[in-house]
Amino acid sequence: MTESVVLRHAVAADARAVADVYLRSFDAALPTVVRPHTDDEVRDYIRDVVVPLRETWVAEAAGAGVVGLMVLDGESLSQLYLDPQWRGRGIGDRFVALAKERGPRGLSLWTFQVNKPAQRFYERHGFVAAEYTDGSGNEEREPDVRYVWRP
Repeated sequence: MTESVVLRHAVAADARAVADVYLRSFDAALPTVVRPHTDDEVRDYIRDVVVPLRETWVAEAAGAGVVGLMVLDGESLSQLYLDPQWRGRGIGDRFVALAKERGPRGLSLWTFQVNKPAQRFYERHGFVAAEYTDGSGNEEREPDVRYVWRP
């Protein structure tokens, strides 16, 4: 149930909460993937680059604050993370619907090959695997897969 969850553009004051959701979600969903940056480096990057320079959206729940984030960069859905306690409530579905509204010509995204739940989620939303890599092109050096969605 997500009636009490609002999707809105992130503002500077959200940066710390956005970073914390990212860190909790990444650690819960990808325990075998080594993060190449410290928590403080992630917080600085989100504060200095992501929130002010990217189309950053948050899911804000009444009484809980920021529980999810989505970042769009042109036709790239570059980030979608939910607080682990808020998964399975339709927030990710709402974020993808919003991304499709904002990118009506199509979208692409990357996810790690080990993240099978994310792959199933995106496939359920009409994304198709278009490219698999050995991970040499990402900071984590983790094999990944590029998904595309075309209307």
